[in-house]
Amino acid sequence: MESVAEDAALAGQAAAAQRRAELRQTLLHWLAVFGVHAALVLVWQLGVRAAALPAVVLPAPTDIIATLARPNYDWAGNTWVTAIEILGGYLLSLVAGVGLALLFSWSRLLTLALFPLLVTLNMIPKVALGPLVIVWFSYGIGTNMLITFSLCFFPILLTTLRGLREVEPDLLDLVRSLKGSRWAMFRTIQLPGSLPYIFSGMKVAAILAVAGAVVGEFIASDRGLAYLMIQVQASLDTAAMFMAVLLLTLLGIALYLAVLLLERIFVPKDARK
Repeated sequence: MESVAEDAALAGQAAAAQRRAELRQTLLHWLAVFGVHAALVLVWQLGVRAAALPAVVLPAPTDIIATLARPNYDWAGNTWVTAIEILGGYLLSLVAGVGLALLFSWSRLLTLALFPLLVTLNMIPKVALGPLVIVWFSYGIGTNMLITFSLCFFPILLTTLRGLREVEPDLLDLVRSLKGSRWAMFRTIQLPGSLPYIFSGMKVAAILAVAGAVVGEFIASDRGLAYLMIQVQASLDTAAMFMAVLLLTLLGIALYLAVLLLERIFVPKDARK
């Protein structure tokens, strides 16, 4: 009994040591990431001051941050609008992509009929399609969500469809033999098995979502960060343009990190892609 207790204690100590090592490695990784970014900003600041570059060409980071104090730019309101467009289009593409991939996995006829059409539609340049979307739906947040959706939808569809097809056929046959419904098959077998693939598509779509919102606001909009960039371009306020780009980047990073967090929660470590 004592040997069993000692083995259990040693196993617990080993597991705790491993967790501490993983935590230390994670902290070192993030410190390195922040250190590289901080070094870049410092070099940028010192380089601009040393070269005495005009702000219209390349503003210093401090000049960029200073634009946040200008109330006429309404940074909070414009950032909120762009965030809604990004998140709304992204979530719509996630629901549609996973849902359609599920239908394709259930029906070979539907796949043969619709999948080639979707591939063809995906080949249309979204920038060229943007003006038509504006004509059909006017402009605004909803339209920009649709443009974001058009960029994010196909990567999620492809990766989810592949994940659903990678599920072990024997498991599906077992559920069928037990008279399980298609929904039960998806919920208990297909969805858990395809989660690594779904999250792979979600990470790609998270990168494209910001581009979709920017395209929509560039074409026709009266709010949002990309719209603000066009407005300040006329006055050659380069610092404000940099600030808009920075906020767009932060929105994209926030969405990507949210996807990584969800992947860490729902997908086992060994299965992450």
